[in-house]
Amino acid sequence: SIDRAATPPDARGRSAQVSAPQAPQRVRGRIREDLDAAIERDPAVDSRLEMALASPGLHAIWVHRLTHWMWTKPGGRLAARLISQLARAVTGVEIHPGAQIGRRFFIDHGMGVVIGETAEIGDDVLMYHGVTLGGRSMEHVKRHPTIGSNVTIGAGARILGPVYVGDRVQIGANSVVVKDIPAGAVATGVPATIRFPNKGEDPYEAMFADPALWI
Repeated sequence: SIDRAATPPDARGRSAQVSAPQAPQRVRGRIREDLDAAIERDPAVDSRLEMALASPGLHAIWVHRLTHWMWTKPGGRLAARLISQLARAVTGVEIHPGAQIGRRFFIDHGMGVVIGETAEIGDDVLMYHGVTLGGRSMEHVKRHPTIGSNVTIGAGARILGPVYVGDRVQIGANSVVVKDIPAGAVATGVPATIRFPNKGEDPYEAMFADPALWI
């Protein structure tokens, strides 16, 4: 999609097209942004080069940015699905081309992640291996979760159906979420129960109060 902040709308409210010299520059900027966000969240990596070459989660995200663009173009859906399936075979991460994903998204380790067609993910989301953003309906409707910004989703968590997960939520490993989670909450268990950090408690430190977040 076109960055409206970078390309102001014309008199009819339509965003101006990105010129040829601008497009590669913007792509390079987004790649650096993805790399830096990933490095910040993965202490096992020391450089952009290492992250770029050895992160299957990031590779899957980059392929998705291409396939999602193809998905929105007439006649592009079959090719998008085929490329996404190739990426799944290589990375172990399955992201449907129809899923909408924000900026600075990072999948740590990656293996076993499944993100469905109508899933929506905000900015600055961290997801660990084995997570499923799945559906609970066979209808052609919104059937996958909407994830807010600055959310952490622990390994093996299942978020099912068109539920809404608010900003700054922490979801524990192996939790099963089937209801909305308000912003700032911590959710753990099967089915997930919700609590909020105590008054004055640092949200990051609050994660350590529940071992289920790290199982």
